[in-house]
Amino acid sequence: MAKDKDFERHRQPWTTDEIQKLHTLAKKGMALRAIAKALKRSEESTKERAKQDGLSIAKLH
Repeated sequence: MAKDKDFERHRQPWTTDEIQKLHTLAKKGMALRAIAKALKRSEESTKERAKQDGLSIAKLH
């Protein structure tokens, strides 16, 4: 159906602010799903970016 609306930001480059927020939330031990939602990014995108930056994210849901 209209799933496109969920990913309007598809393949958008990460901003400095988003990267800083990702680092902050990951260090606080937040779960992947919660971080992705806070950043308005997909879990996959968030996980990939964290991996690039050498961050570990809790797998809790």
